[in-house]
Amino acid sequence: MTAQEHPHTDTTRITVPADTDTVLIDRSPSENKKVYIVLSQTGTILSRILKFITKDTYNHSSIALTEDLQTMYSFGRVNAYNPFRAGFVQESPAYGTFKRFKETKVMVLETEISPEAYSEVGQLIREMMKEKAHYHYNYWGVLLAGIKINHQKRNSYYCSEFVRAMILRMGLPGAEEIPAIVKPMHFLTVPHKTVYVGKLREYVPTPRGSRRDG
Repeated sequence: MTAQEHPHTDTTRITVPADTDTVLIDRSPSENKKVYIVLSQTGTILSRILKFITKDTYNHSSIALTEDLQTMYSFGRVNAYNPFRAGFVQESPAYGTFKRFKETKVMVLETEISPEAYSEVGQLIREMMKEKAHYHYNYWGVLLAGIKINHQKRNSYYCSEFVRAMILRMGLPGAEEIPAIVKPMHFLTVPHKTVYVGKLREYVPTPRGSRRDG
């Protein structure tokens, strides 16, 4: 089924139970909270095909709610060795696809949101993890995106569709201008600071009180 290209369409595709606990992943006191959009190129067969089609440097995207990037969220391979089984996943340099593909290159974008938006997104991700069997990879969506056809299905995403849905929930300026047929490189248009470019396995969080040049 093909959905209308309204900027809020994909966020309404998310259904979650109402009786789950609120989750705050970063409990440090702060006027604003930092979240991380991680653009990556793993070297999987699909990522190489997408790079050939898009000519983009990065063809996968994830969201992290803590700077260490030890837990990221996206839609991708459930099993690092099975490209045909995908869904809503936790990702980390310590396991899964990123551990298998050790030469994965990333660009890490840091952006700030309100504590309220951070709490809402953290809650939503936690609820999605509890109900992840109900979420599916949007295979048709990613295939048809290559010929500029927007194909959406309830509770079904490819990686950048999911990240777009999250940043719409965060209310980032410019998020509504990101097209429904979305690629990871589109996220460079929202306000951010580039905090790292390089191999994921070599990433080190910035010590508190110091600054990494973008």
